Amino acid sequence: MRDIAQLEKTIKVRFTDKQLLLTALTHRSYLNENREQAEHNERLEFLGDAVLELATTEYLFHTLPDKPEGELTSLRAALVRKENLDKVAQSLQLGEYLRLSKGEDAGGGRTNAYILANTVEALIGAIYLDHTYKTAKKFIETFVLPELPRIIENSLHRDAKSYLQELAQERVKVTPSYDIISESGPDHDKTFIAGVFFAGEEQGRGEGRSKQSAELKAAEDALKKLKW
Repeated sequence: MRDIAQLEKTIKVRFTDKQLLLTALTHRSYLNENREQAEHNERLEFLGDAVLELATTEYLFHTLPDKPEGELTSLRAALVRKENLDKVAQSLQLGEYLRLSKGEDAGGGRTNAYILANTVEALIGAIYLDHTYKTAKKFIETFVLPELPRIIENSLHRDAKSYLQELAQERVKVTPSYDIISESGPDHDKTFIAGVFFAGEEQGRGEGRSKQSAELKAAEDALKKLKW
């Protein structure tokens, strides 16, 4: 694990409470082997998620005054989703600072997109508590929101499931259905594989850390395969 001073330098936030930052970087598995650490980062993740959503909502409201509520909602969802937060984590090299159990580390925890995305939210929560909403908002604007132009340009904020259903009903007169094909991993860190079907025939498949994200990936896969 790298020295957290380097992370503070990268994000341009110096923590008064260093333990708070360490907690933000602590996966629940770490506590199984290190009793001196009293708390993992899931409570901070819960807080950071709310701060992230508020800051993103505020930014979109002021930056895009001509966009309707529905599109703003879709843009916000695209910015705060796990895939985007994983990119943020990679840009900050957060994986190198994570505190994991030996087993989670050996299993690829430092590059696990779900763990990394959650750590970004926990870091936001820690910044909010140690400093102010203003500082947390600045972090979000610096590292999360720059993806907005790319999302708009490539229409990445369109919900793939809704779009697939719209086109399927229009073009082939069917309504897509989804099934979870398999699931693996412990309860706190499951991986799901979902399939999307037209009248029982599989059209796409996707993998995710939740059933919803797996279904979304399946819809995206179907759109790509069908060239829609």
